[in-house]
Amino acid sequence: MNPTRLIHPATMLEFFRKSEGTWYTQRQVHHFDCSDDESGESNLIVKVLEADAPEIIAICEQQHVDPTRAVGAASFGWQGNLSTKAFNEKYAAILVDVPDEDNPHRGRLLRDRGYVEVVPVISRYNFSDDHVLTIDTDYDNHRGQERCWFVTDDVRVRVSNVRTAGGVNLMAYCSEFRCVNDDMLDEAIARHAHHKSTAAS
Repeated sequence: MNPTRLIHPATMLEFFRKSEGTWYTQRQVHHFDCSDDESGESNLIVKVLEADAPEIIAICEQQHVDPTRAVGAASFGWQGNLSTKAFNEKYAAILVDVPDEDNPHRGRLLRDRGYVEVVPVISRYNFSDDHVLTIDTDYDNHRGQERCWFVTDDVRVRVSNVRTAGGVNLMAYCSEFRCVNDDMLDEAIARHAHHKSTAAS
């Protein structure tokens, strides 16, 4: 049986849709300014928003960007891996996709709050020929870069760094694995049963 071929996202909206769902994240962070490492586990929850969502219009107006240029968005939120509390969407950052008119593989991301500094910010992104997404963000006092790619449909890798005027401040590496829900599990069981019956006939 041949494995399903991975279809790499080539636009930000395709990346959002492929990322939708809940991911188990294992991260390792190294702080260069204090020679300290930290690690942790969390859940990343991704939800796609359509282009006419009121959140998109509000963020575009906040950033003085024509809302008709936006093609969609996604909210990214984190919670503790073993947390029993319901996910609070108030703590999720929303990223609005505004692709370049001449090239859908690159564009701007409008964020209602940044990762490094909790302020509205605009990032630049591009997809390389080897399917790696790179996001560059300039804050008031920092510059951040994140790179992300899919290893399989259900495994992602993210690496990032934060730089100041004095050099690289920290680097982070994350391995992310898609969490399956009951529907996905039932689908996988049915698919396995079909392959098994086909192989036997």
